Amino acid sequence: MPYELFDRSRLRLLPLSNRVHDVSVDEVMEIDGEIPQFENSKLGEIAGHILAARERGAAVILMYGAHVIRKGNARFMIRLMEEGLITHFATNGAGAIHDFEMAMCGSTCESVAKYISEGQFGLWTETGRFNEAVNLGVREGLGFGEAAGKYIVENNFPYSGISVLAAGYRNHVPVTVHVGIGNDIVHEHPNCDGAAIGAASYTDFLIYAKSVENLEHGVFLNFGSAVTGPEVYLKCLAMARNVAKQEGRKIADFTTAVFDMQPLGQEDISSTPPIGNPRYYFRPWKTILSRTVADGGRSYYVEGDHRATLSNLARLLLG
Repeated sequence: MPYELFDRSRLRLLPLSNRVHDVSVDEVMEIDGEIPQFENSKLGEIAGHILAARERGAAVILMYGAHVIRKGNARFMIRLMEEGLITHFATNGAGAIHDFEMAMCGSTCESVAKYISEGQFGLWTETGRFNEAVNLGVREGLGFGEAAGKYIVENNFPYSGISVLAAGYRNHVPVTVHVGIGNDIVHEHPNCDGAAIGAASYTDFLIYAKSVENLEHGVFLNFGSAVTGPEVYLKCLAMARNVAKQEGRKIADFTTAVFDMQPLGQEDISSTPPIGNPRYYFRPWKTILSRTVADGGRSYYVEGDHRATLSNLARLLLG
């Protein structure tokens, strides 16, 4: 006998206008405006590797967690895209939802503590349009990120100018979304189609793997994605290296950089921490900074707030 399923028709969704938002469009930094001061010599070295990669036509991939959008970096990310300095953006479901909500109403982010207590966390009517965007995109064979960006543009969202998803669609630059079923608030909604989400996110996985095929002499940046970023990158690199080996090529000489808040101190990041060390379970270290560059690459770790690190790196690149 099949197990019983939760009946989503019993849910009560409320208008997004009823929600108290923690982040608004006012927090999105201007390209020429004030940014937090941040001094770190590694930023200059990383910027040099990015510029060298683009001169050679190699990929520069930026994977980011949801907090990067919440910290107001969208305009810098879009400018880096427009200038051809970043060739591929990738995020998780939450990063895409924050982008979508910000484009739609100029606000995003709710208090989990408040709304989980009230039984209302994530259950906002307009946010469900995100599912509609994916459902429509799958019918056209689009990946998750392209479907969401297309929906934002075609529906004339009032703040689409600060949407990384919309910018990717306009500029034909991949912005891929890598989703874990059940991880995101839109998965609670009655209009969520798990098959569509799976199809769209898997298409984005293959788009991402194709970009990783061009990572030789390139750069991989990970901003604040502690699980999705390292894990998706690892599998795509395995696929790309498998094909490269068959073709007599290598994907080994490239640069990785992790930007996060974990205090790693002065430790040697090129070596994986021993399994008894709690830091062994910090995936960005063992996967991005150590194992995948062990055959000829190099890695950097930059500790700091994403509002400071990404904006200052962008300033160095944009001049």
